[in-house]
Amino acid sequence: MLIHPRAYDHPDAVKLNDLVQLEYAERYGDEGDITPLDATMFDPPHGLYLLAYDPSGRPVATGGWRSQERNAEGYSDGDAELKRMFVIAEGRGQGLARRILAALEDDARAAGRTRMVLETGDQQPEAIALYLSSGYTPCEKFGHYRTYDSSLCFAKSLRPEAALAG
Repeated sequence: MLIHPRAYDHPDAVKLNDLVQLEYAERYGDEGDITPLDATMFDPPHGLYLLAYDPSGRPVATGGWRSQERNAEGYSDGDAELKRMFVIAEGRGQGLARRILAALEDDARAAGRTRMVLETGDQQPEAIALYLSSGYTPCEKFGHYRTYDSSLCFAKSLRPEAALAG
């Protein structure tokens, strides 16, 4: 599998975003994730969006991070927020999400971000297992879904000393 940086509004990213929205709707019985996102939020050096492609060139996985600072939605200065982590059904179980997650953490750290944060839902046990096994711990809720009971928030330090200790 090849992983490439792409714009959030790249046609392949849009295709995978449509698939993840369908999956959210199936799992939660609603319209999907309505967090306001703009493609420029993922532009380096304030973010990064990655797509993984199988050997035939088909997009199979995605993920990105965007910079956040302290605000009324509960973010802290130096945060990098993980968004749109997704692997199509046929691509699961191959370590793609873990590879994308590691690449995003490395990039956010290099950009000077000090903490990676993410929000997921209680109907996504695979995601929760990935994040817990990757050193994320539950944290105070933040973001668009912070008032929802089904929302779960996690964080991981990106400070170099934390990476060495992990």
